[in-house]
Amino acid sequence: MHTVVVGTSGVTASDVLAVARDGARVELSEEAVAALAASREIVDALAAKPDPVYGVSTGFGALATRHISPDLRAQLQRNIVRSHAAGMGPRVEREVVRALMFLRLKTLCSGRTGVRPEVARTMADVLNAGITPVVHEYGSLGCSGDLAPLSHCALALMGEGEAEGPDGSVRPAGELLAAHGIRAVELREKEGLALLNGTDGMLGMLVMALADLDLLYRSADVTAALSLEALLGTDKVLAPELHAVRPHPGQAASAANMLAVLEGSGLTGHHQDDAPRVQDAYSVRCAPQVAGAGRDTLAHARLVAERELAAAVDNPVVLPDGRVESNGNFHGAPVAYVLDFLAIAVADLASIAERRTDRLLDKNRSHGLPPFLADDPGVDSGLMIAQYTQAALVSELKRLAVPASADSIPSSAMQEDHVSMGWSAARKLRTAVDGLTRVVAVELYAATRAVELREGLTPAPATRAVLKALREAGVGGPGPDRFLAPDLAAAETFVRDGRLVEAVERVTGPLR
Repeated sequence: MHTVVVGTSGVTASDVLAVARDGARVELSEEAVAALAASREIVDALAAKPDPVYGVSTGFGALATRHISPDLRAQLQRNIVRSHAAGMGPRVEREVVRALMFLRLKTLCSGRTGVRPEVARTMADVLNAGITPVVHEYGSLGCSGDLAPLSHCALALMGEGEAEGPDGSVRPAGELLAAHGIRAVELREKEGLALLNGTDGMLGMLVMALADLDLLYRSADVTAALSLEALLGTDKVLAPELHAVRPHPGQAASAANMLAVLEGSGLTGHHQDDAPRVQDAYSVRCAPQVAGAGRDTLAHARLVAERELAAAVDNPVVLPDGRVESNGNFHGAPVAYVLDFLAIAVADLASIAERRTDRLLDKNRSHGLPPFLADDPGVDSGLMIAQYTQAALVSELKRLAVPASADSIPSSAMQEDHVSMGWSAARKLRTAVDGLTRVVAVELYAATRAVELREGLTPAPATRAVLKALREAGVGGPGPDRFLAPDLAAAETFVRDGRLVEAVERVTGPLR
């Protein structure tokens, strides 16, 4: 099994995906263990002094004014974890919790948090054992870190709360630790706070969304090309020299992908045949501009994620010169903004895809295709309601595009008076990514049926490869009405697991 070694300088997006989704093992580098021990010496020295230090010998948040005596400090750290593990609602997905824990471990290993090496080792052991703490949907405001979600993870390290074992059953965390030979952590000064104060949940969801959207944007370029082909559109608007005039890199990449899919098509270039038209509709002609803008948004979000992956987010933080300083690095605004920005791009990509689907189904705009791509229009409804489903998804995506980060709600007796809502932005983006997958699947289903109905014209080699792979995946072609939901579900899986892009790339080479 692949092993990810965590050092002091952060991790990569591929590391996060390997641990969260593929169950990769985690190990601490010798450098990380040494940094953990060195920063712990600093915290121990401060704890022995009479002067109060936030997070070491004081309360937290609005209660930071109280100096805590040495005999109560272990209880203080246990109490912050127990009291902050106050999440509610449905359980969060396993991959999100694993990403959350791994990213917190990344910050611990930076040597900037002051926790003992055994705390980090225990977190790695829990990940390697396939134990996943139960984390709930609600409880993070995206400031002072993803507090409740991280607290539920910390609670499991203490042998308390509930967790899911590698077999999928939920049991008391203490039982699962014991069953895997893992000793529960007894927290000391600052350690409870250090386990809670990070943007790890929203960052983990951002990293996974970026991976999913990278595939979906290539998939959407393919379905846009298939729709253009099915509508007998022109591929002249995809010429590289036209896109060089407006040098957005995402736009150029999207146009190049569409052009590669359409190479050798016998369907393009017929836009001036029976019913001459000077230009294709915007949803066809402007596909690279819209998808390209989304691609450039992905590039910006990826830059933010890379910076966060290299960061050590904690409060207070142990500095190289030995100071332990309070700060505001736990504020989730940088991550929250790009999560919201991506949700806007997702909604717009889905919207333009739905417009192309509707055009394929409308006999007045489809340039010779049967109404709703039905076998016997009137007797058969064809894909009429498949487009309804797609439209419902697009409407939902528009609601999910309303930014969470534009909202703030004060908490902690006005000490935490401005928050990012980044966790909420991440949760709705995950829903949006699922919705976009389904929208692209419906366009794929409609466009391939439409291409097959263009008798006497030969589609592009890449299109023929998609049709072959799609039919082998159990997705039916044109014909009389049938139970449509299974076909749409199979098309969704075909897009989600990357087989659409794989089918094309076997002909075109790698898409951009």
